[in-house]
Amino acid sequence: MTTTYFAGEKDTLHASLDRHRDIVLGKLDGLDDEQLRRPMTPTGTSLLGLVKHLAAVEYGWFVETFGGEAEPFWFDPHDDMRVSRDEPTERIVAFYGRARAAADRSIAALPLDAEGRPAWRDIGVSLRWTLVHMIEETARHAGHMDILRELIDGATGDRRP
Repeated sequence: MTTTYFAGEKDTLHASLDRHRDIVLGKLDGLDDEQLRRPMTPTGTSLLGLVKHLAAVEYGWFVETFGGEAEPFWFDPHDDMRVSRDEPTERIVAFYGRARAAADRSIAALPLDAEGRPAWRDIGVSLRWTLVHMIEETARHAGHMDILRELIDGATGDRRP
């Protein structure tokens, strides 16, 4: 997607989400497997765990909420921030890529006022609301990743090397 500062509402929201998604992936660059998995908080938050969580919520909000079917998860979605030793880094990064692609297909196919119903809440939501919510969710976790990455190796900033 080409970023433009004069796009319509849907393209602007999608570009904002993509920017934060790219920042999330950029936080992984240059780190080894141990660093990506390293629990950095008392609750066990890791960079790779945040990527796994974001993949699961992209599937939930953009795909399942609007009637699509997510790929089967190999983990408990209520415990999606944990990364076990038998989950290769490449599997989780690829899972995020597939979730993004599935979400992008939903975004492209639906108008902003399309209504979806998340199975885990008794509410209806528009695609517009969902885009804003996922921009917030992704940016919030990208901020967490900023802090974790700085603690791991001192790297800061939101640009990929």
